[in-house]
Amino acid sequence: MEAITCSEGLSNSTVEFLDLFNKSLTCFEHNLQGQTIYLSPNNYTEVCKNCNETYKKLNDLYNNLQRMNRQGGESGHSAHLCIDVEDAMNITRKLWSRTFNCSVPCSDTVPVIAVSSFILFLPIVFYLSSFLHSKQKKRILILRKWWCWHFTRIQSNASLVNIQEKYS
Repeated sequence: MEAITCSEGLSNSTVEFLDLFNKSLTCFEHNLQGQTIYLSPNNYTEVCKNCNETYKKLNDLYNNLQRMNRQGGESGHSAHLCIDVEDAMNITRKLWSRTFNCSVPCSDTVPVIAVSSFILFLPIVFYLSSFLHSKQKKRILILRKWWCWHFTRIQSNASLVNIQEKYS
């Protein structure tokens, strides 16, 4: 596969890309024909279902061509994709994801959330387990004389109140 570059003639890759691009647009138009009046703005499931294979082929071809151009292609010289090809792919991606809302959500979101949650709770588990498995020092409080006197006085007053309530 040769890299797409802008030159006087079209390369085989450019012709193949433009052919797939035209097939994608034709597929979009064919699946929308006569239904645009009745469809709600977010109900393009037929387009997504029927044009998925064509879009994926176009997207894969574009990604391969981009990768080849970054690596220098067969000639070893780094080249850029023709702006017309990049513009065509941008239009197709915008139609596919924004207009038709055919974007497939990333399948790796569940593992990312699971790993993030696990890492978030690691410190909590660590501190909780260290608290539960370590020997706790018994704290001996040194009570001051006035506190002891005050505490015993409160207790005796409480017992007097209880006695008075019983006999009243």
